[in-house]
Amino acid sequence: MRKFLSAVLCTTLVVSMLTGCGNKAEDSSTSATKQEEAQTEAQVVDQAEEITIEHVNGTATVKKNPQKVVVFDLGVLDTMDVLGVEAEVAVPVNNLTSYLKKYESATNAGGIKEPDIEGIFNFKPDVIFISGRQGDFYEELNKIAPTVYWEQTPETYVEDFKSQVQTIATLFGKEAEAEQKIAEIDALIEEGKEKAEASDEKALVILTNDGGISAYGKGSRFGIVHDVLGVKPADETIEVSTHGQEVGYEYISKVNPDKIFVIDRTAVVGGEKKAADTLDNDLVKSTNAGKNDNIVYLTPEVWYLGGAGLTSVKTMVEEVVNSL
Repeated sequence: MRKFLSAVLCTTLVVSMLTGCGNKAEDSSTSATKQEEAQTEAQVVDQAEEITIEHVNGTATVKKNPQKVVVFDLGVLDTMDVLGVEAEVAVPVNNLTSYLKKYESATNAGGIKEPDIEGIFNFKPDVIFISGRQGDFYEELNKIAPTVYWEQTPETYVEDFKSQVQTIATLFGKEAEAEQKIAEIDALIEEGKEKAEASDEKALVILTNDGGISAYGKGSRFGIVHDVLGVKPADETIEVSTHGQEVGYEYISKVNPDKIFVIDRTAVVGGEKKAADTLDNDLVKSTNAGKNDNIVYLTPEVWYLGGAGLTSVKTMVEEVVNSL
């Protein structure tokens, strides 16, 4: 009997021990599974917090809500400002437009044409935004942080601008604000198109540079006047060039525009002869634009320096629309 009880007790003890071991193994397995699931969920979240941005040189993968941002493209800085983005920025402090002067106290990223590579490296940015003036430095900058190189082509200017704004909005969680601002600009563009279509006036867009004159037509860097707003060009044959087609007083007199849009480069980069002095000429005064006091001086920093930002594009559209 004692042997039987001993056997029973031993058997019970062994079963208990095996059961306990089984529970521990099961608990360990469950814990490992939960840990793997947690890691997978974390990876999914990390991936969801990154966006891939297409640009001139390919793509850049950027984490959402970057905290430190280098911005050379003043259009991007303009858009970030209007959308109320909160981030620490490094910018070309000596090349800012008047409506971006609040960023003069930011970290200096160098000149608009010569970035401070060492300073940017020490800033440790999460993302860098550049435009054409910094294009030659793309490879160096991209080694420091994901670098986005945006440009707007005349043929798709509005589409490129909207895509850029929407990308910035998505990156910083400002989609609703961006949608509202884009809608306001769309309404202005439609107003401009209607006015331009109803008018017989033909316009010439020129840039003056310390006494020199260049003309810009359809498909040019200032083609928004004709290509987007539909203002009729005084000359359909202007050569498309980054620096425009060099022209003189005789050309302006021959084309005889009803309206002249003027961008004074000297006013923003320096020089001795301003646009008003350059155009103080009898041949210019003899044109329909000159005789009817229809020479419109556009805001040069917006048109020449500002890039495609929410403030700059809206201002450009408003200036043309208000002149029609």
